[in-house]
Amino acid sequence: MLNGKLDIDFTFLQTRSPSLIGVDISSSSVKMVELSMAGKNGNVYRVERYAIEPLPRDAMLDGNIVSLEAVSESLRRGWKRMGTRLKTVALALPAAAVITKKIIVPAGQREDDLLFQVETEANQYIPFALDEVNLDFQVVGPAPGNLEEVEVLIAASRKEKVEDRVAVALTAGLKAVVMDVEPYAAQAAFELIENRLPDGGKDQIIALVDIGATGISINVLCNGQSVYMRNQPFGGDHLTQEIQRHFNLTPEEAEAAKRSGELPDNYKSSVLQPFRETLALEVARALQFFFTSTQFTAVNYIFLAGGCAVIPELDEIVAARTQVGTLVANPFIGMDLSSRITPKQLSADAPSLLVACGLALRSFDRS
Repeated sequence: MLNGKLDIDFTFLQTRSPSLIGVDISSSSVKMVELSMAGKNGNVYRVERYAIEPLPRDAMLDGNIVSLEAVSESLRRGWKRMGTRLKTVALALPAAAVITKKIIVPAGQREDDLLFQVETEANQYIPFALDEVNLDFQVVGPAPGNLEEVEVLIAASRKEKVEDRVAVALTAGLKAVVMDVEPYAAQAAFELIENRLPDGGKDQIIALVDIGATGISINVLCNGQSVYMRNQPFGGDHLTQEIQRHFNLTPEEAEAAKRSGELPDNYKSSVLQPFRETLALEVARALQFFFTSTQFTAVNYIFLAGGCAVIPELDEIVAARTQVGTLVANPFIGMDLSSRITPKQLSADAPSLLVACGLALRSFDRS
């Protein structure tokens, strides 16, 4: 990793870190995952611990931390519930908080020349003074079709966005050592899933659809590279609101009823089924945007992630609407589980732990 002249401490492009906990701070909860290596040759991932701790309403807004104290307290509770000794964590920023740009530069440049070129490009594409941002970059590999050039990924975020998340960890008694970006972290975890596809998913177009509380995030991948990203403002909160309206409940009662499943008999037909159909339509719309704005005309697989991914029959409804094979993402299949983990519960929680899992993977040298 090159650093120094540009004050590069925005470390999400590094590939190795000390043992740490992956912490995903979403709009509705804090999700935490701790992994280790197991197996005779130390080549099997093992799920040691994980926790999902709800956040108070309005603690987060549009991916930004509104109440540092409330988020820190949820993080502290989750850490205590995990029962771990680790205090180093990897965090992630939402995609909207990060500006990324790929550039092509001549191969074999000296470090100083590459730093200068990155700084020049950053000044063109980043609408802030460089002393107001955390900046990082990495050589991705040879440029397509030209071995004399390399592709470099530049990424930057406003310093206060990074500092807010670091402060949450510090207030909870933890130390942030890595700052990633949510779609990149999810992508790292998804590689474990992709490797189980026929031929490792080679040359397949795969849509990773993360359905959270407040929105849908679409990341279309091909051979491990993101070729398209899109966010749409429709998520699990819409279901909570419909439960609230339909059954005359408070927001807190509606959320609790949604999680427990303790709802009247007409819930499925009157509320859940329309929500699932609308959700499937949103996914189909996102794919249409993908087709019309890129050269691609088909998707081979859809993988559902996020808290809504485990809604019964949602995968079948999405598959019927899009005419694309649809699966629920579980990065923990094939991993060893510690005695603390309940397999059935982990399977239910797995789709919402994709980002936290990807962050936890930063503990290991995966080059």
